[in-house]
Amino acid sequence: MGSRTALVEDLMKRFPHVPREAVFKEDLLRGGVAFGPSALSDNEGGEVKPKSYFIFSFDHGTLPELGEAALRRPPEEIILTGGPYDLRRTVVSVRVNPASPYRVAAGPDGLLGLYLDGKRISDVGVPPMPEYYRHKLSNGKSVMEVAPTIQWGYLIYLTVFRVCQYFGAKEECQYCDINHNWRQHKAAGRPYTGVKDVEEVLEALEIIDRYDTAKVSTAYTLTGGAITKTVAGRDEADFYGHYAKAIEERFPGRWIGKVVAQALPRDDVQRFKDYGVQIYHPNYEVWDRRLFELYCPGKERYVGRDEWHKRILDSAEIFGARNVIPNFVAGVEMAEPFGFTTVDEAIASTTEGLRFFMSQGITPRFTTWCPEPTTPLGKANPQGAPLEYHIRLLEAYRATMDEFGLSSPPGYGPPGPGNAVFSVSSFMDSLPANEPSAAKGTAEGTAQGATEDEPSAV
Repeated sequence: MGSRTALVEDLMKRFPHVPREAVFKEDLLRGGVAFGPSALSDNEGGEVKPKSYFIFSFDHGTLPELGEAALRRPPEEIILTGGPYDLRRTVVSVRVNPASPYRVAAGPDGLLGLYLDGKRISDVGVPPMPEYYRHKLSNGKSVMEVAPTIQWGYLIYLTVFRVCQYFGAKEECQYCDINHNWRQHKAAGRPYTGVKDVEEVLEALEIIDRYDTAKVSTAYTLTGGAITKTVAGRDEADFYGHYAKAIEERFPGRWIGKVVAQALPRDDVQRFKDYGVQIYHPNYEVWDRRLFELYCPGKERYVGRDEWHKRILDSAEIFGARNVIPNFVAGVEMAEPFGFTTVDEAIASTTEGLRFFMSQGITPRFTTWCPEPTTPLGKANPQGAPLEYHIRLLEAYRATMDEFGLSSPPGYGPPGPGNAVFSVSSFMDSLPANEPSAAKGTAEGTAQGATEDEPSAV
């Protein structure tokens, strides 16, 4: 294939049952996108909602390597519509890569578009600055710092512990840059609260609730690094759980409460449930035993793969299988030098994991791997996994769900191309739609009009 366009079009022809929107979305997520100056935000003082760096960097370079995109943040997400492929509304999380063949820039008409190999392939909408981001907490902190929203405003992402106690080469997950992301933001002088005070979280949520009059925000996720000892005198279940307890007491029933934590023993999981959490994400990261041991050394050391899986199944007895949704990092299966060398092998392994959980009524979800350069796997695999792997995974994922009679998991918004808001993979875009499609166009986005940045091939 001589160009990325040829690769994408070939895969759309070979896998016609995978929505064409998902093919572009997966390619943008795995390889990133470049931004012209006219497509960047003016940070918190502008009209465009800026990228919040809510847990990982999700970039293909460090902040010093991103140029102007490090000074004027790119938008949190973009939506793709129209163009020669007649794309339905597609929400994509922004992963910056100045060397990407994809580029967001203003055309001669001043409107933003997505360009691939120098040709405009879609219109681009960017999220408008939400009213709640314009209001500070009483201590001067921004709502974006304490309680950023993603997925086009659907999800409040509460990373209440911004580092991980799996630390160093012998413990850190080999694809994860949470600790580096903390360090780079602190080095750049950006506000980046390590442990968020529960009262600050509640105040930020009060601001969101007050100004989100359309009730776009529907769920919150409590998450952060693994806790092997304690934080503020609390173990992992109690640390994350006490935020849920406070939120549910202050805002009963306002949002769907979710927590991302390790696969914990049954009694700890019960505490999450008692605190008011509705959905539990005990992420299993990668299915293959050898790769789990290599890529997740801390989790293997402290818990172990078999025990991790047992705890996931146990948690279904507490939350109900439908409300246990473990994530895996799609693409690390093929990371050199240890991963599978063929797409066939990688898909077979990942599907084995899907079948294991889906046969028990548990529906995993996945995040498309972004090879951040400060991680061992990202450094060794700057291109990530082949796009064909990601497209075939979408096909296998839907087929396995159909086999076991499962539907889209709760807490992720509507499924289907043109409907989905989940932005860090295309699994929701690839499932059957069960709600009316959102109106096409960029009415829900802000069109930036500067014309000094003409589109060009990168």
